[in-house]
Amino acid sequence: MFIPRFVLCLAVSAAITGATALPTTEPSSAPKVAGSKCSTIDYRREWRDLTVLQRLSYIDAVHCLHKLPPHDKTRAATTRFGEFQATHILLTDRVHSVVRHLVTLYGRALKEECVYDGPTTYWDWTRDDPSLPVLKSPIFDPVTGFGGDGVPGTYTLPSDPKNESAVLTPFPGAEAFFYKGCVQDGPFKDWVVHLGPGRMVTDHCLVRGVQEMFRYAYTTAHVEETLQSKTYEEFRIVIDDLMFGIHGSGLALVGGEMTNTYSAGADPLFYLHHGGLDRVWWKWQQADPANRLYDISGPTTQGGSDTVTLDFMLDFPALGPNITVRDSLDSSLEPNCFIYE
Repeated sequence: MFIPRFVLCLAVSAAITGATALPTTEPSSAPKVAGSKCSTIDYRREWRDLTVLQRLSYIDAVHCLHKLPPHDKTRAATTRFGEFQATHILLTDRVHSVVRHLVTLYGRALKEECVYDGPTTYWDWTRDDPSLPVLKSPIFDPVTGFGGDGVPGTYTLPSDPKNESAVLTPFPGAEAFFYKGCVQDGPFKDWVVHLGPGRMVTDHCLVRGVQEMFRYAYTTAHVEETLQSKTYEEFRIVIDDLMFGIHGSGLALVGGEMTNTYSAGADPLFYLHHGGLDRVWWKWQQADPANRLYDISGPTTQGGSDTVTLDFMLDFPALGPNITVRDSLDSSLEPNCFIYE
């Protein structure tokens, strides 16, 4: 079940309690039994539906996570935030479907380790005004958002003698096209990333290269067309289409490290984008839960031939307990416990 690379990531954002939610979930140190009834439900909300104070609190929590030491000091990650990115890097080749639960664990870390008490948030790209440049979206606001585009000439890709950078080169000069430069406004203008590009270990700025051309995938009509998929196999193929799917197009829209198959988690927007993707998947499931809730398909590795099963084990080094694919599919049960608003 190659839960689409998108779907994987989506699930990552499962647990930040909303203002109308029940009390915050218990710490990860006291895990609930997978498949059991939830004692609390987290109500996820789109970024612009958060109050200004909630948005600022969320950003503060991301900074907090970026300052905390990693739980596992034997790996390359030097911060707790980097530990989430490192897990994504480590598991990319083996199975990308782990991202759904990765987002859940990330959301819980913001709450339990950095005192964020707002709702889980995501980016609904269809709410951005199509008559305006995407950089006018509240997502890119320099005060209550994640800052804007990279500044040309402020970043140079490192030499890559071991071929570890995994930088996309679809045409000559594509490196400069996608890795435009360092973000120099907003809350992450002084951000220092310790991992990436790809599997490399380098210290660098938060790199973006916003590309307006990829907005075609985010019209309401296109998303609704995606939701018309009859089976999960059809759904994952449509979503993961490299040119027209809403997974890859969103990564390319932001550009920079977000375009990197391995180290995309360097950008805090990674989690909002995949939260938006998870919401689309969740809506597709809810449209016909009897047939879609546990409908899965795809390989266990990128380009592999082994088919994923419901009992396939997903592991999250230093982040949380292992769970099966089955455990990640029903949002109403542990360890998920969320609803999209």
